[in-house]
Amino acid sequence: MILTLTLNPAVDQNVQADRLVFEDRAYILSTNETPGGRGINASMVLQAFGASTKAITAAGGKNGKRFEELLHDESFPVEYVKIKNNVRSNLTIVDKQGLAVKLNERGPVIQANELAKFEKAVAENLVGAKWLMICGSLPPGVPADFYARIIRQAKQQDVYTLLDTDGDALLHGLEAGPTAVTPNQAEAERLLNRALITRQHFQDAARRILAMGAKWVVLSLGSRGAVGASENQLVEAIPPIVDAVCPIGAGDALAAAFAWAISMGKPFEDAVRWGVAAGTASATLPGISFANLSQTEQIHSRVELRILSA
Repeated sequence: MILTLTLNPAVDQNVQADRLVFEDRAYILSTNETPGGRGINASMVLQAFGASTKAITAAGGKNGKRFEELLHDESFPVEYVKIKNNVRSNLTIVDKQGLAVKLNERGPVIQANELAKFEKAVAENLVGAKWLMICGSLPPGVPADFYARIIRQAKQQDVYTLLDTDGDALLHGLEAGPTAVTPNQAEAERLLNRALITRQHFQDAARRILAMGAKWVVLSLGSRGAVGASENQLVEAIPPIVDAVCPIGAGDALAAAFAWAISMGKPFEDAVRWGVAAGTASATLPGISFANLSQTEQIHSRVELRILSA
């Protein structure tokens, strides 16, 4: 079982446009709504891989009801923690060339008693779980060390943890010693307070984040693949050139596939390769959708793996 925790889910409003341009007219080709949030996306990937997964997430207000309706047809179980305030809405616009704009609301204020419900839900579901993926931003009012508390809670039950977040939540979460972290380039730049431009920068960044407390680091670099760092290894996974239709959610696919690969007993370097393959395969699909295991396998064999140090 791979659990996912999404404290700040969303109803995603998705718009497909013919092109994204400034100061000129563009036309909407299609619109739809999907359930959003990094952990929700991760559970969708795991489901597509045939893995056992359960999502723990928030639901509240009118948007929360719509969010539950959108998740109703998914085959993985979902445990909703009811909150008073309205779950957020996000807007994503993607054009036919794969360019994307994503506008996210900050999310609802979550009260202390509601946070206690999340901790209780996590504790009740850790029994029998292999991984807990802690995904996405913290809503307003949530203490920056909340994810660190969840990580310590999971470690007491010998459950692996993957942290996929940003800002102070990432900084404090690293202090709790998660099993893995999967920041993208922008998140790593904010964490380290420096620009990352060259391959050497990426490799140094992965090492520095590793030294901050994680057992494994997978630095996601979009179309350039990923750099993975462990105590004994530094690796690069470089994807093949593909026609990216919608890159949004590719990082969520990478994180989920990495956790899946480790849970299947694959070595660290191959888990990084699986993560890059899943992110790349998902980016070739229209809208915010995720590649299944068969589609990912086709890319996996084409991902170049470079062992930089052992």
